[in-house]
Amino acid sequence: MKIAVLGTGEVGRRLAGKLVAVGHEVTLGSRTADNAAAIEWATATDAAHGTFAQAAAGAEIVLNATGGLVSLAALQAAGAENLRGKVLIDVSNPLDFSEGFPPKVVQPDGISVAEQIQAAFPEAKVVKTLNTMANEVMVDPGQVPGPHNVFLSGNDADAKAQVAGILRSFGWGDDQIMDLGDLSSARGTELFLSLWLRLMGASGARVFNVGVLKG
Repeated sequence: MKIAVLGTGEVGRRLAGKLVAVGHEVTLGSRTADNAAAIEWATATDAAHGTFAQAAAGAEIVLNATGGLVSLAALQAAGAENLRGKVLIDVSNPLDFSEGFPPKVVQPDGISVAEQIQAAFPEAKVVKTLNTMANEVMVDPGQVPGPHNVFLSGNDADAKAQVAGILRSFGWGDDQIMDLGDLSSARGTELFLSLWLRLMGASGARVFNVGVLKG
């Protein structure tokens, strides 16, 4: 499939590279067409890069890997007409580093970034996933032994099924993919970042994940 990955940070480049590796046609999008990180990535992977709008325009699926506090602006730059009717995978977290580390999770009125995106682009099919772990684990869940989970939130069942297929291509098993329900459930997965950051600090590790164990 033709997939646009918006965001040239570590998460965006990691996900874009994995999508290329499993056979998709990927364009890495950034604010400007001459973004150095995007050019370097595209050259190394023999893939494409462009502005947010250029990447989204030709895509069948759009993946938002920008910082959660700037995601709406990035998607507005991508253009509502380029998001209309498309699955929009949101892996962002609204982290505010203005007071240092660990950052605060910012959800105005208790509303997740994913819900804000859906409200701003009602004709897109927003699915929240992969935002509860380090990017190394996103694309290679086998790095973490034992049972652990990746979560899905979204209002469109078909869109979630399509995203689940992408997760399977990354190595996630059906028993690991947990559908949390509609997009309001993304409030919980975004807020989990407060705990995730503390766990990272206490354990001294990035490569870990959480699992739901039933009694």
